[in-house]
Amino acid sequence: MTRHLPLSPETTRLEALKRLGEAFRSVGIETAQRDARLLTLDAVGIDHPDLIRAPRESIGAEAAEKLNAHAARRVAREPVARILGEWEFWSLPFKLSPDTLVPRPDSETVVAAALIALGARRHENEGVRVLDLGTGSGCLLIALLHEMPGASGIGIDLSPGAVETARSNARLNGVDARAEFRLSDWTAEVEGTFDLVVSNPPYIVDSVLEGLEPEVRVHDPRLALSGGADGLDAYRRIIALLPSVLAPGGVAALEIGSDQADSVTALATEAGFAVDGPYADFGARPRALVLKPKR
Repeated sequence: MTRHLPLSPETTRLEALKRLGEAFRSVGIETAQRDARLLTLDAVGIDHPDLIRAPRESIGAEAAEKLNAHAARRVAREPVARILGEWEFWSLPFKLSPDTLVPRPDSETVVAAALIALGARRHENEGVRVLDLGTGSGCLLIALLHEMPGASGIGIDLSPGAVETARSNARLNGVDARAEFRLSDWTAEVEGTFDLVVSNPPYIVDSVLEGLEPEVRVHDPRLALSGGADGLDAYRRIIALLPSVLAPGGVAALEIGSDQADSVTALATEAGFAVDGPYADFGARPRALVLKPKR
């Protein structure tokens, strides 16, 4: 714990924000003030308008205890999302577990690219089938089903914990009647074909894993990060499987690392696919590709 902490029950909401921000900055956290706000709101049990209306109200004993615990975990570089146990993606709530990545805004690019690629079928979506390879929290599939009320889909993962987390998130977001989640090594336990295949596969080069920020290196599942010696192992497998799972006219939308547009495009082109993109994320970095079988 830093010199800025712990907080007492008499600490005001405004002072808590200031002291947490200082504590987080002192250990090199770039999102210090945002993190301080999110953790304070959670511990005190208020929303942002309440904070604005009464910034000088004391936090009280219960909130002080909870906020000190939150702060200790964040100072130790545990991500805010994991402290809260829930994170937002595509304006929807998603519960987390140790077996899933934290859904990131960058991955929303895959959802957007997929909807663009579907074209008119996005709106005339009755019967559209979606396959999510390596579903994790289920965020890609669930966001797509939320956008397309007539669609259904299957999410697969190699982690039993991820499969259970995705099922709970489908219930949480009201799409569980149209979403199925299976334990599978890629498409081994999948039958039939799909109009849309999406994936945020592991794509980190193995040699750089140990140099990642502790929020990722310590708290994200290695299975969801490790992309092999060149970061492309999962793409090779997915591209090889696509002809057997894509329905006629089907498309695939894949998340990529910001430096992988050329290499993944080359793999897909060599395998006989036309490639659209890359589609950029909110930081203007290449983040998604759309693959279409050449006619």
